[in-house]
Amino acid sequence: MSDTPSVDSKQSPLHELHVAAGASFTDFGGWQMPVSYGSDLTEHHAVRNAAGIFDVSHMGNISVTGEDAAAFLDYALAGKLSTTGLMQAKYSLLLDSNGGIIDDLIVYHNAANEYAVVVNAGNRDAAFAAFSERAAGFKNLTVRDISDDVAILAIQGPRALEVLETTEGLRIMEGQPALRDVKNYWSTAGWFGDGSVLIARTGYTGEDGFELYVDEADAVGLWQALLVAGEPLGLTPAGLASRDTLRLEAGMPLYGHELGRDIRPAQAGLGRVVALTKEGDFVGRGAIEAGLPDGARVLVGLVTEGRRAGRAGYAVFDGDTDVGVITSGALSPTLGHPIAMAMVDPALTEIGTELTIDVRGTRIPATVTALPFYKREKN
Repeated sequence: MSDTPSVDSKQSPLHELHVAAGASFTDFGGWQMPVSYGSDLTEHHAVRNAAGIFDVSHMGNISVTGEDAAAFLDYALAGKLSTTGLMQAKYSLLLDSNGGIIDDLIVYHNAANEYAVVVNAGNRDAAFAAFSERAAGFKNLTVRDISDDVAILAIQGPRALEVLETTEGLRIMEGQPALRDVKNYWSTAGWFGDGSVLIARTGYTGEDGFELYVDEADAVGLWQALLVAGEPLGLTPAGLASRDTLRLEAGMPLYGHELGRDIRPAQAGLGRVVALTKEGDFVGRGAIEAGLPDGARVLVGLVTEGRRAGRAGYAVFDGDTDVGVITSGALSPTLGHPIAMAMVDPALTEIGTELTIDVRGTRIPATVTALPFYKREKN
């Protein structure tokens, strides 16, 4: 972690605001992004109990437009995107021909024949290259990387809706659904000042919340307006450290940990994302239909007692046999005990199976548990 930006790192349009707020920074996916603004735990608990605001402008954004856009996405991605409703969002996977995961992403159907695909920052170039290559057989199609034109802000937590509804200058376009009527993985369109804003009920924390897609030029004003509205509601700026513990508690995979080119969707519990029933071919279909190789490790949740948490890369044992590896782990701020996700041998996935984690030379007992570790109470 560094307070000094790397010469090669990109900066969010909100960077100077983060500096002024006392944020510490790290390089993430080639971007200089806030780790925290003082206390990881405070930021984590704010999201669980009130609301947190995240700058996620480092995420990539690919525009897919044209009459062939829906058919193209059905071919390029593992899911069936052609059935996505107008203003609906859908989680999907970009696979290689071997069934490995190039990236996990969200597709937003923003208008007729217009889609936005939001990809991980570190995979932006790889994702755009894959989309461009796969677009070759489609005539009425335009694929553009618009990442540098769009800023993304996320308001997450049980009071997120209140924050947005009281933000001065943020208003919903005529004919679009009100914020409180937007269902999970749907969106609405609004204005902030003279600029348009896509407001989607999506997020990466396990809480209710929204992600706002705004022109880069309007990002600073919107961030400041959200903070003013959210101050009496407990809104707290939050960085990547709390984002990581929040998504881990919610059992959400992180690319480079639970996902990668050497991991098939079914290994990561994402077999349901692959639409084998859709007509026509899609990249990776043959490999997925062939099934997992014998002995392919699969993702499980692990819980331990005490305060020592298994971290990414730590080995998992059944007796004296090495049977897996931790992909993500932390002391859960919400639950008060260590949690981890791990890839383990397929025979050891039953809930309640007793294993151990090698934590710096000490074997710590761990129990296989269902994911997610935490579920929010829904009204």
